[in-house]
Amino acid sequence: MSVEFPVHRLQVPEPQVLPFALGSFDTIGELSRADFPHRHTFYEIVHVTGGSGTHVVDLAHWPLEPPQLYVVAPGQLHHWEAADGLTGQVLLFNEDFLLSHPEDVTALRTLSTHPWRGLGPAAAEVASLFGELEREYHDLAEGYAGMLRSYLHILVVRALRAVSAAAPDGSTAAPGRAAELAAAFGRLIAEPGRSVADCARELGVSPGHLHELVKQATGRTPGRLIRQRQTMKAKLLLARTSLTVRQVARESGFEDPAYFCRFFRRETGMSPGEFRGRAAEPGGWAAERGGGEIHHDPRITSIARLPDGP
Repeated sequence: MSVEFPVHRLQVPEPQVLPFALGSFDTIGELSRADFPHRHTFYEIVHVTGGSGTHVVDLAHWPLEPPQLYVVAPGQLHHWEAADGLTGQVLLFNEDFLLSHPEDVTALRTLSTHPWRGLGPAAAEVASLFGELEREYHDLAEGYAGMLRSYLHILVVRALRAVSAAAPDGSTAAPGRAAELAAAFGRLIAEPGRSVADCARELGVSPGHLHELVKQATGRTPGRLIRQRQTMKAKLLLARTSLTVRQVARESGFEDPAYFCRFFRRETGMSPGEFRGRAAEPGGWAAERGGGEIHHDPRITSIARLPDGP
């Protein structure tokens, strides 16, 4: 039995309605600050103006230091840890919305691998652009769809310039090659049993070069990212399935259940059995976390969870 992370999509009630939504963390709904790992079929741009916590994107941890801008691309794994008092705007849209500016697809993919801690001089301009987007979105004046696309395009270009100017720590931004390689590495290790050497060979680089560029782009080593993904997969299986520990070990990429138990304890501080017991408690990982209606706007009815894959 194979269990995938939850995948969510935008539900648009009518074909002519824009695949686009904009609101606060409260009006978009609970999934805008979900504390469990999940993926989208759509893009999400998050403008955080206040609050505390950590945003985790493809296993890279980014502590909040508002104001900030995050881009989550379709297929990326993300969630929030210890998020409290989040304020700002959440922008959701499908790739169809980018048809008038197809170059934005590549730009958004680049931005999704370059979260940064502060907007710096760009903070006021980003806030202004979100203000214009909100005005057009709610006023529905003639030509509003084109205006939304134009303001979104400007936002993407401005954000890309900011990323090109400075990396998260204020140093020179990670080159595009590092971001591309890290993204490709992230896709490869979604398959259980992948080693750093295997991935390096498939990507056509040496393990040392892969280590250097992945750490540059994500702040974490390839080995650490693999261990985190294995741990997250094991947690999900232990919390939400009745698989035995031996079966969980195999699904997580371990042939030896005893080694898996030692690995899991080292990574989490508890045995698989202890984790499963805690997850079953009220509020634990086994609690249902679905839904997430967009209450403020009938044009897009909800963010819905897709059926689990095979």
